[in-house]
Amino acid sequence: MTERSRASMTRDATRLAIGPSQLHWDGDCLTIDIDEVTVPIPRRVRGRVRVYPAGLCKFVAALDDSGRHRWGPIAPCARVEVEFDAPSMRWSGHAYLDSNEGDEPIDRPFTEWDWSRASMKDGSTGVIYDVRQKEGGDRVIAVRFRPAGEFEPFTPPERQQLPRTAWRIDRTMRTDAGQTARVTQTLEDTPFYVRSVLSSGLMGESVVSVHETLNVPRLVSTAVQLMLPWRMPRVR
Repeated sequence: MTERSRASMTRDATRLAIGPSQLHWDGDCLTIDIDEVTVPIPRRVRGRVRVYPAGLCKFVAALDDSGRHRWGPIAPCARVEVEFDAPSMRWSGHAYLDSNEGDEPIDRPFTEWDWSRASMKDGSTGVIYDVRQKEGGDRVIAVRFRPAGEFEPFTPPERQQLPRTAWRIDRTMRTDAGQTARVTQTLEDTPFYVRSVLSSGLMGESVVSVHETLNVPRLVSTAVQLMLPWRMPRVR
């Protein structure tokens, strides 16, 4: 999570290097080589992640009414292999790769969002992007992505309130009627962002979802901005 300047970045058609870490695409696999040091307690993080897409997707959607922020999954149905020397770990499983881009700071149009993705029984992936804007109505994107790259919208279920986080962040999950969403694991809990694993219902199935909530006013608050350099140092 180190922020680096333009001087630390190089790229071409198949490779992106940011400092000592890099991503490389060979046509079948995205290889991510990570070589970093944690903060505030220094510890080496070194290893390789390989992402094998079942198919590539060209879906792109605007997250705000003006279209200045866009999201799209690149490989919504994929397999991942993780091999790290520091710390020592090996595992593999389902994977998902997407892209966000914006033409302005994130705090201009948004107050918060909840996002989730779930692997369905047929190998497809269901994604819900539930966005609250400062001006204008809520925007809800609900799309089912097939392994080969095809996609189709579906009607999102109603919101259900989830328990507040340890940092007192409110969050919601859209789950089928009659099926309660339940937090089974918290992966990351910060003053402005939380990522969890949930059990819920989607399109008539019981699913395990990866879920995130972003609270934008918290992110841009003075207190959080003063804390961020301790977790995300900036170097050349």
